[in-house]
Amino acid sequence: MKMLKLTLCHLYPELLNLYGDSGNVLTLVKRCQWRGIDVNVINHNIGDKTDFKDVDIFFIGGGADGNLGIACNDINSIKPQLEFAIEQDRVLLAICGGYQLLGKYYKGKRDTVDGLGLLDFYTEAADKYFVGNIVVDTGDYYLVGFENHMGRTYLNGLNPLGHVISGFGNNGKDKTEGVRYKNVIGTYLHGPLLPKNPKLCDEIISIALKNKYNIEDLQELDDSLEIKARQHTLKSINNKFISFA
Repeated sequence: MKMLKLTLCHLYPELLNLYGDSGNVLTLVKRCQWRGIDVNVINHNIGDKTDFKDVDIFFIGGGADGNLGIACNDINSIKPQLEFAIEQDRVLLAICGGYQLLGKYYKGKRDTVDGLGLLDFYTEAADKYFVGNIVVDTGDYYLVGFENHMGRTYLNGLNPLGHVISGFGNNGKDKTEGVRYKNVIGTYLHGPLLPKNPKLCDEIISIALKNKYNIEDLQELDDSLEIKARQHTLKSINNKFISFA
């Protein structure tokens, strides 16, 4: 049987890794390995000359405003490669600040930072943080996580990742959370996101396998521990949400 292998590129792990965001990479790797799928992880940092042509999954985490500015200056150099990857239906998961970088701009209290403009949305800073656990309905399953952001993101008609059941989401007004364009997933959910959301993690793996090997079926795993973690978070928000685990 042919060995299945995926390549994952972690963008700027030295700068953008708030709230254990690197745990998303670990989760993707482990859920692949448990199925006998090998994963090659490439770390791309400032100034690196990385060949992205064989990358199946891109990941970029969140970071402080200063670090985001540094990353943005460098990431423009790889923008054409990211644009090509997106239009080729490669997976890109972006968390919080990394999510904001995909848009047109981030307007802070003092300065406006140009984003990559890969997607037509924008973010503006508010006076207070949105902080706390969040529950999101994607239409196919529920996501649970933790948000902590001052930015208010407006999608300009793009499809959200989901709709807020409890929490704030993109801007606290329209009940949207994150963005979904082709196989680009942007979200404010930290925690990290994927350990408590195995269905999303497996969806990412499934997309990558279909792109590379035209494989549609993914072996099921025992997610009892993940479900318990979800139940704990959901119960802390409201007992009525436990059924969403």
